[in-house]
Amino acid sequence: MSLNDLSSAMLPKIEEELVSVVRRASINGNEQFYSMLAYHMGWDKSAAVALGKRIRPLMVLLTTSAAGGEWERALPAAAAVELVHNFSLIHDDIQDGSDLRRGRPTVWKIWGMPQAINVGDAMFALAHSATLRLADTSSPEIAIRASRLLLFTCLELTRGQYLDMQYENRNDLTVDDYWPMVSGKTAALLAACTELGAIIAGANDTTCTAFHDFGRSLGLAFQAQDDYLGIWGDAALTGKSAESDLVTGKKSLPVLFGLTQNGLFSQRWFEGPIEPEEVHTIAKQLEVEGARQFTQETTARLTDQALNALASIKADNAGAEALEELAHQLLTRKQ
Repeated sequence: MSLNDLSSAMLPKIEEELVSVVRRASINGNEQFYSMLAYHMGWDKSAAVALGKRIRPLMVLLTTSAAGGEWERALPAAAAVELVHNFSLIHDDIQDGSDLRRGRPTVWKIWGMPQAINVGDAMFALAHSATLRLADTSSPEIAIRASRLLLFTCLELTRGQYLDMQYENRNDLTVDDYWPMVSGKTAALLAACTELGAIIAGANDTTCTAFHDFGRSLGLAFQAQDDYLGIWGDAALTGKSAESDLVTGKKSLPVLFGLTQNGLFSQRWFEGPIEPEEVHTIAKQLEVEGARQFTQETTARLTDQALNALASIKADNAGAEALEELAHQLLTRKQ
C-alpha cells in the first residue's frame, strides 16, 4: 500500500478519535466551551482548510505499522500528539500576538486571551487523558510509558518556546544557539510521534531509539526547510509572504548564519527593522553571503540523517515505505 492508500484509511480514523476526545469538554452541557476547541481544530462549518494536515498523528500510526504493529491500537496516541500540537499553537498565538491561524482569526482574537489560555490548557489536559485509553487498546504498561514520554516532550516544547522568546531580545546569537531552540519547538514532538508508534508496536529498545532518532532528525530538517521557505519560498505556494520572516525579525537559521558573517547583511540587520520594500535586496545579500546554500546543505544533511536512521531499522513493509515517502514529501515541500 502507498502513503496515499494508508493515509486515506488512517486520516478519517484520526479525526473520529480527536472528536471523541475533545467532546469530553462538553460534559454538563458546556457546548460553548466545546465549540471554542472545535473552532480551533477546524470542525466548524466555515472552513475545512483550518483542519491542518494532521502530519503528527499520521506519523504515529505509520510508525506503529512500520514497526510491525496494528496501527488502530495507536489511535489514542495519535490524538494525543495532535492535541499537544494544537495546545502549543494556541499558546504560541497568544505569546506572539498572532491574529490569524490558517487564514482565520485565532482563538484569543475572538474570545480574548484569558479564555484562549483556558482553551489551550484544556487541549493539554485532553491530550494526556487520551493516552490513558492506550491501556484499553494496548496495555496499561504501554499507556504509562507513553504518558511519561508525552509529558517529557511537553517540557521540551516549553523549553524551546522559552528560548524562542528569550532570543527575541538578544543580539549575540549564533547558529549553535539555534539548535536547542528548534529541538524543543519542532523536533521533540516529531521524535515523540515516531517513538510512540514504536512503543505501541512493542518494538525493542534499539528499534525505539532508531525511530526516535529518525523523528528528531526529520523535525530538525523540517524546521530548516521551513526557515528557507520563510525567505526564499514562493509566496503563491506557501500562502504567506516570503518577506514576513525578515520583516518580523525572526532569528531563523539563514539569518543567524548571515549574522555570523559580519557582512553587509549583519550591518543592516542591527540598524533596525527591515522594511518590506527592502526584502528582495536583503534576501539577495543573504544569498551572496552564503546563507541560502548553507541552509540547503544543512537541510540535506539532516534529511540524510533521518533516512539513515529509518534505513537502519530494516523494516520491510508498507508502513515503512509510506513513512519514508512522507519524509521525502515533507523535506522537499515548497510550501
